[in-house]
Order: sequence, then structure tokens, then C-alpha cells
Amino acid sequence: MKLISWNIDSLNAALTSDSARAELSRDALNTVAGENPDIIAIQETKLSAKGPTKKHVEILAAQFPDYEIVWRSSNEPARKGYAGTMFLYKNHLTPKASFPEIGGPATMDFEGRMITLEFDDFYLTQVYTPNSGSELVRLSERQIWDEKYKEYLASLDQEKVVLATGDFNVAHKEIDIAHPDRNRRSAGFTDEERKGFTNLLSAGFTDTFRHVNGDVTGVYSWWNQRAKTSKINNSGWRIDYWLISDRAKDKVVKSEMLSSGTRQDHTPILLEVDFN
Repeated sequence: MKLISWNIDSLNAALTSDSARAELSRDALNTVAGENPDIIAIQETKLSAKGPTKKHVEILAAQFPDYEIVWRSSNEPARKGYAGTMFLYKNHLTPKASFPEIGGPATMDFEGRMITLEFDDFYLTQVYTPNSGSELVRLSERQIWDEKYKEYLASLDQEKVVLATGDFNVAHKEIDIAHPDRNRRSAGFTDEERKGFTNLLSAGFTDTFRHVNGDVTGVYSWWNQRAKTSKINNSGWRIDYWLISDRAKDKVVKSEMLSSGTRQDHTPILLEVDFN
């Protein structure tokens, strides 16, 4: 089974805008489509509470024929057009979709951050983890979220093997960030967030990229689009992950980044697993 996850940073812009950045986003979408994955997980769709428009659905159907769509958007009292997630899966698959609320603080449970698909033998869940924000204004809430999310994944793992993916908004180790010394108290690389991710893995989950690729360095999934040379200089962070239940880690065939060309921000990440 081939799966791809991507924080797209506005599905509407990627599908309908005529900006130069949107063109780069569409190139990345073409790369995703060319892989012919069984399932695609998309974060930060930034769609309205009503979800994809008729035009969005038509464009997606043309580019990804024979896929079903499941989506979740931010709803009041959370901000409109914020966060949001989506799955596209081949229509021969018949998962049961759920939209978990994990007891996150503030409006986090209303921001469309999680969708879970249940299959006969495993769960597939995606997350767009809350960012701690500038000056770490949301760090304390983020720590609560991390604990609640760990408990949620562990509860799924009691029933079936779990695949968990998305933008986790944390570079776990120093080798997951180009400049660790400059970012000790930056959102996504605080000791608190890194510990939260360590605790998550310790609850019974494997970082598939490290499992397959060991301690390789210089491989990232995100480059700051506000810094014009971040991708040219490969000043990146690895903050997007595919996790799997420890007991199924030997089922992983491949875990890697896909190219998004010169487009900065997130790049799609690919996982291949063999459950046969």
C-alpha cells in the first residue's frame, strides 16, 4: 500500500489561484498524482466550514479519478478558513471515517485537525498539530494537546495497528533541523515539544523515516517560505511524519520525502507498507 501525506497550505489556492506559488503547488500535486497512491492525507486545507466547493470537487475528480473524499473543516467557535484536513482514498477501499475530539484545550478540537479511517486490520489517522505560535503563546496548550493526542493514539493501538501521519509541528532531534543552535526556543523545537514527541513514540510508535533511513542528515520536509533562500540553502526542518505501531514497523517498505521542486513550505511525504 502506498500512502502520501502533505500539508498543502491552502487547498483552495492550490486548485484555483493563478499565482506563481499556486503553480508550484499544482506541480507538487501532479507529483503526488503521478505516484498513484492508495490514500492521500492533506493538512491545512483552509476550506470553509462547508468544505470543498463544487469547483474544488470537480478539479480533484479530474486529477484524482476513482478517489473518494473525506474532509473536516474548522468550525465555530474556532476561526473560519483555518487549519482543516482531508483524505482522498481509492474507491475500492471501504474505510469507516471518524472525526475525533480528544479533549484539546481552547478551540483546538473545533479546528478540523484530525480524521481517522478505520480498516479491517489497521487504523489510519492524520493530524495537523497546533503550532505553539510566535513567542510561544500557545506552548502550554500545545503540551496539553500532545498528551491528549498520545492517549488517543495509544487507545487506537490497543485495538489495531495504527498508521499516524501529518504535520506534527516538531523537529524531534537535532538531526531533524538544519540549525538547532539557532532555534532552541523556536516553536517546533522547544524542549517541551520535543519531549512530547519522545513521549508519543515511547507509547508504542515508530518514526518510519528513521526506521528506514537511520541517522541520515540534511533531509527535511519543511523550509520557511519567509526566508527566500531557505530551500536553496537547505535550511529545513523535518516536522512531517509517518508513524506506525512498533509491532508493525517491519511492514514498512519505504518512507521518504517527495520533491516539491522550488516550492518552499512543506513537501509531500511518502510511505509504503506491506501488510500481506
